[in-house]
Amino acid sequence: MSDLIRVEGLSRDYGSGDRVVHAVRDVSLRAGRGELVAVRGRSGAGKTTLLNLVGGLDRPTSGRVWVAGHEVTAAGEGDLLRLRRDTIGFVFQSFGLIPILSAAENVGVPMRLAKVPAGQREERVSVLLEMVGLGAHAAQRPYEMSGGQQQRVAIARALANDPALLIADEPTGQLDSETGRAVMDLLRALVHARGMTALVATHDPTLVELADRVLVLRDGRLVESTEAVPV
Repeated sequence: MSDLIRVEGLSRDYGSGDRVVHAVRDVSLRAGRGELVAVRGRSGAGKTTLLNLVGGLDRPTSGRVWVAGHEVTAAGEGDLLRLRRDTIGFVFQSFGLIPILSAAENVGVPMRLAKVPAGQREERVSVLLEMVGLGAHAAQRPYEMSGGQQQRVAIARALANDPALLIADEPTGQLDSETGRAVMDLLRALVHARGMTALVATHDPTLVELADRVLVLRDGRLVESTEAVPV
């Protein structure tokens, strides 16, 4: 299994003087292709900061990050935009859908930004919505859908440009346990079927059960890395 993510000595501090917050402290890790990695920890442990650093949404105080052979921490803004557009897909707890757009239009947004031709874009949107079980809901807008359906649209959108890495921050945080389990089953199936890597921050014990590996953060430090028990 080749590494898709490599992190070395990563730290992120906020503030200055006596008011410094060490959000991430000297974290090193690797994640392979086709691996679903869960990141656990209490609120404030540094999970979201770590994901933002790996995804190039934030800059570290020190340390280095590579994703799919690209050094994220050395990239300029233009390179970061391309990396996030072409290589990394993001799924957030709040879904982040555009309310005035239909499910199909939301899924198509990343492909519009990548200037994918209209015919190819429409075909891929259809395939992605079918993949997440929402083929019959393409014309619905977010307010007409359940939370689980909205999160499935968000996952389809994250997959629009066939990313090598999927980063998900508490993707089941707004869902009931049954719906959250269905969403995580979907993520696991997608990761293994497509050979992607997924880095998922969660409090949800169900997701931890489905992960291939579990990382535990405490006060910004990586204190444990274990293979998950097969389910």
